[in-house]
Amino acid sequence: MFESLAEMVSLAEAAHRPLHEVVIAREVAISGRPRAEVWATMAHRLEVMRRSTEEGLARPVRSLSGMTGGDAYRLWQWLETGHTPVTGPILSRAIARAMAVNEVNAGMGCIVATPTAGSAGILPGVLITLQEAYDLSDEALVNALFTASGVGAVIARRASIAGAAGGCQAETGSAAAMAAAAGVELLGGSPHQSAQAVAITLKNMLGLVCDPVAGLVEVPCIKRNAAGAAQCFIAIDLALAGVESVIPPDEVIDAMGRIGRRMDPRFKETAEGGLAATPTGRRLTKMIWSGRNPTNTKTNNNQ
Repeated sequence: MFESLAEMVSLAEAAHRPLHEVVIAREVAISGRPRAEVWATMAHRLEVMRRSTEEGLARPVRSLSGMTGGDAYRLWQWLETGHTPVTGPILSRAIARAMAVNEVNAGMGCIVATPTAGSAGILPGVLITLQEAYDLSDEALVNALFTASGVGAVIARRASIAGAAGGCQAETGSAAAMAAAAGVELLGGSPHQSAQAVAITLKNMLGLVCDPVAGLVEVPCIKRNAAGAAQCFIAIDLALAGVESVIPPDEVIDAMGRIGRRMDPRFKETAEGGLAATPTGRRLTKMIWSGRNPTNTKTNNNQ
């Protein structure tokens, strides 16, 4: 797609167009598909994202393992009953939506991997919440998804988007960076500011390990999507305020790639280190793979 964010930004600025336009144009050129067809495909993905957030908030969705589930619904109900979140009304609702999508994923529901299933809640959680807060159109959100996809393609090319290759920094980090770039564009920021938001987000998530308990995309993945959404909003505000990364965006991406390649294999989705290797993590692993359901265990509320 693109070799760098610098290339994306340069093309957009030279043409006086937003990032999503250069991404769409490149996709049309590569795929040979009509623009209307490319756009309609992305619009369908937005609807799948929206349904997954709604499903996870409408009822408690439990995972097949029984290890997780219902936290998004619990948080949403707490918000809806008038409690005042410390994180504020926008971030707290984005957090709930991000967790909802990942609980739907763990319950074998339909989600859009953005860029992976383990990080699929961040982008819809952030964009749908921004739409709600700022009265944005569906068309604007679809365009923002193209911006996010362009960023994701650059990260995949220069570093990695897979936890097995680069740790969780490559999954939730990439997802948060994609959402940050899209969010900046949605709120009127420039292509340059979107790229700065990518750099700021990734810098704050460098080195994050992938340590899923029992090898499942549940603990700590679901709550890491909440954390990724928070990092995204931090970067959006900073970028829109004109704050810039001292290290250029593409160099930040390259640094993430190097860190991932040097990361201990125990921290790259093998379930051999980190939280997966704690006493509780090992106990839950034995329970799950022996066919016992860990629902309602004392540790379940603390995952």
